Amino acid sequence: MNGAGEARSLQLIRACRLQPDEPLIAVGAAASHLVEALIRAGYRDVTVLDPSAEALAGLSQRLAGHRSEVTLVPEAVARFHPHRRYALWHDDAVFHRLIHAEERQQYLEALEEALRAEGHLIIATFGPDGPEEEGPPVRRYSAATLPLEFGRHFELAEHSLEVEQTPLDPPRQYLHCRFRRHAPARLG
Repeated sequence: MNGAGEARSLQLIRACRLQPDEPLIAVGAAASHLVEALIRAGYRDVTVLDPSAEALAGLSQRLAGHRSEVTLVPEAVARFHPHRRYALWHDDAVFHRLIHAEERQQYLEALEEALRAEGHLIIATFGPDGPEEEGPPVRRYSAATLPLEFGRHFELAEHSLEVEQTPLDPPRQYLHCRFRRHAPARLG
């Protein structure tokens, strides 16, 4: 995701009205500059989950004096088993790369294990007019189809379609969504 996508993500994160010390997890964000933007915005408990050791090493160098505010986890989301709950899960264009139902199910299990009740999910995927392939195959989503993947425990709070352009790549349509997780119903 480019700078425009990172700016949109930051807007959606601010809309969640989290306290600066609430824990956030950024999935697939090691190569972007979103984590640095979060630190500049005052967030002090950020976890980055990314399978790329190289991208995590680059992020660690970029963090300089803020390394204590960020936890780096070199792992794929499908194998992630959190040791804590997060107030916000941010997906930086990971979910649309999961083309098999089994992969998406593993992602959903990690999400449900990691995100606290009443937590927030922010996700960027390719939109309905986004590329069908970008190297490996990808899935495209709309504001009608993406909520179906997350089920009834997640309510779509807002969404937008935006075309993002980088100097080296053709324009790509992204769907940016903010969801709120409902607390589980209590049996009476």
